[in-house]
Amino acid sequence: MNAINRGAVEIVFVVDQSGAVIGTCTDGDIRRALLADADFDSPIRQHIQLHFVWVGPEAGRAEVLDLMQAHHIHAIPVLAAEHRLVGLHLMRELIGAVNRPNWAVLMAGGKGTRMRPLTESVPKPMLAVAGRPILERLVLHLIGFGISRIFLSVGYMANVVEDFFGNGARHGCTIDYLREVDPLGTGGALSLLPATPEHPLILMNGDLITGIDVADMLDFHTRGQYVATVGTREHCYTVPYGTVTTDQHCIREISEKPTHSWLVNTGVYVLNPEFVARIPKATECPITSFLDQALGRNERIGAFHVREDWADVGRVSDLARALGAGSAAESA
Repeated sequence: MNAINRGAVEIVFVVDQSGAVIGTCTDGDIRRALLADADFDSPIRQHIQLHFVWVGPEAGRAEVLDLMQAHHIHAIPVLAAEHRLVGLHLMRELIGAVNRPNWAVLMAGGKGTRMRPLTESVPKPMLAVAGRPILERLVLHLIGFGISRIFLSVGYMANVVEDFFGNGARHGCTIDYLREVDPLGTGGALSLLPATPEHPLILMNGDLITGIDVADMLDFHTRGQYVATVGTREHCYTVPYGTVTTDQHCIREISEKPTHSWLVNTGVYVLNPEFVARIPKATECPITSFLDQALGRNERIGAFHVREDWADVGRVSDLARALGAGSAAESA
């Protein structure tokens, strides 16, 4: 009981002589032991939980939150090799100590034609990776950063998305829907918002698997006084052949399988309220067109470097890679 009191998280971990975690003990376990006529001299072994929920170091916020919700617990230990305790996930930390007033919009209305036949019975953002729909991963990720007002832009098979998320109460947030009668693109869908947001808006494609630091991106956007910020990431491509540079039929340089790199758009944006207010109603247009217009007005557009994991699940091969990564995380 003293150990639980000192730890201040209402749980302690029982280890064997080698340091491996063999069980947990909580305030509730102690209370139940006392109610069962145990006294302060009783051995603790028969009252600890030998079968407990734990994750490996690679587990993401979404997976941990889901486990907490499924098992109605507020703490999950992180165990490394040989069951050594290396960390502890707490519900109060995962859901974010700071409640942010920012709205978020997730684009989930596309038909996913490049993913057929997988998308013939389910919209692309609802395809599962390691047992969880991609879109749910994004929703839980945003909640983890204190975002509680989320809009889902839906079109193709909208009922699948709406039946799964409902009003968001099950996930601890408020979810509303931007229903596209005709496809409006990432830009046009924002015109369906019920009002102009009062704070910078987060816009994300609904087919992303990413651990992007939303708080860091919002802070970057505010510090830079940008009208819009685009999440960027370096993409490298190695030419599978040797390349030749010539000048009037003479070879000047030979490079063996050179690698080139570019900054690519990750499909994650932060947009100022005045930027969102400019978007015309019921007009199909990608968000990049409005960004080009802002650049034409010499407005400041920020480029935020995404350092965390990121994958755009746009093709079947992308999903196969994501499934491999997800399976590895689950087994850990």
